[in-house]
Amino acid sequence: MKNSCRLHPTGSRYRKFILAVVLLPTTLLAEPIPLKRIIELAISHATAGAIATADEQRFDALYRELHNSYIPQLTIGAGLGPPSYGFPLALEGQAPSLFSINAQSAVLNPSLRSSINAAKEDKKMAALDTKDQREAIIQDAAQSYAELTKWEQRLARLQETQTDTDKFQAAVAERVKEGVDSEIDGTKARLSGARVRLRISEAQGSADVLREHLSKLTGLPAASIQTDPDSYPAAPSLAPETSAADSSASTPGVQAAVEHARAQYLRAQGEHRALWPTLDFAAQYALLSKFNNFQDYYIPEKICVTAIGSFLCPAGTFRQNNATIGVSIRFNFLNFSQRARAEAADAEALKASKQALAAKEKVSEDTLRLQRTVNQLQAAHDVAQLEYELADKNLTSTQTRIDAGTANLHDLEDARAQLSERFMTLQDVTFNLQRAQLGLMRSTGDLEKWAMGR
Repeated sequence: MKNSCRLHPTGSRYRKFILAVVLLPTTLLAEPIPLKRIIELAISHATAGAIATADEQRFDALYRELHNSYIPQLTIGAGLGPPSYGFPLALEGQAPSLFSINAQSAVLNPSLRSSINAAKEDKKMAALDTKDQREAIIQDAAQSYAELTKWEQRLARLQETQTDTDKFQAAVAERVKEGVDSEIDGTKARLSGARVRLRISEAQGSADVLREHLSKLTGLPAASIQTDPDSYPAAPSLAPETSAADSSASTPGVQAAVEHARAQYLRAQGEHRALWPTLDFAAQYALLSKFNNFQDYYIPEKICVTAIGSFLCPAGTFRQNNATIGVSIRFNFLNFSQRARAEAADAEALKASKQALAAKEKVSEDTLRLQRTVNQLQAAHDVAQLEYELADKNLTSTQTRIDAGTANLHDLEDARAQLSERFMTLQDVTFNLQRAQLGLMRSTGDLEKWAMGR
């Protein structure tokens, strides 16, 4: 009985330990995921990337549809029906037949050729749009990863601060009871604790939202996402002589706008060439039926000469197997509607050209603005780093004075609060710098190389 009494507390402690492990937050047990892995998963899983890929496939199919117009299209069928009454009328423009084959294709069609070239440019535009969307996904994943890193580090720091604040609050409460500190000092201590709890709640909420966003991007469970700050690579430095206009011209978004303008110009060219002559190939074979009385109305080929004159008489030349092959030539002499469509296409081409120019100018301006912003934030980061180091040294100095008896708990708490503020300021400036660098790398076309380590 005594032995069982001794074992009971041990078993209870064991069960409590197992329960604590089970209830431990999943993020504390999760293995950190490097940024490159997050980006790879986002590229393969993100919905926006799948939409861009589907658009690219659609434009490729449209190009093949037009290009295949030069390949003869074969149609096999029949014009069957009940026996005809009187003259055998055509069924859908064809003589009554037991079996028929029709073939048709374009041979010389300037308008079609321009449309094919326009579709080819649309294919290039779609590929560039896919690349631009891919870079947008990389930017989103990297920016969310950097922000989640900020909130995770801040949360860990705030939890340490909360422990010190709780101790300080308890010490001040005891000093208030002893009459050493005033009620105002006690209220200030409680206010400091409340502020820390508020910031912990803010950090935890922001981290949860970012994990959910990254979960949607990558397909990973939100609770399993934990960042690895060391996996975030340093941004490349932009050469001072690099022109914003030269850098922006290589971005997929600008290139896609240029390709769209070219496609619109070729479409307008095709509308004008629709007034040109066209030449099409056509062939037909038909096995005609006899139960439709078609042979009774067949024009004979034999002329019968009699005493009273010449007459056409039955020659028995009706043939069931018939075939024809040739070309169809069309001249569009008068078509004011087509001329109006050509003028409308010219206006669309001009609009697309101006839009491409505007896109290039906007990206150039944005690139220059981001270059200046990165320089400013780099300087701000240096200032924030020095202020943080100064606050850290001030805390160490205050702790030394506490040990020497020349400072009190309030001085120590003020130094801790100042260090915490400087730490959060440094974090905010660092994240703003990273966000600006991501935007700049996307504007200069260096984002994917940076993200994938090429």
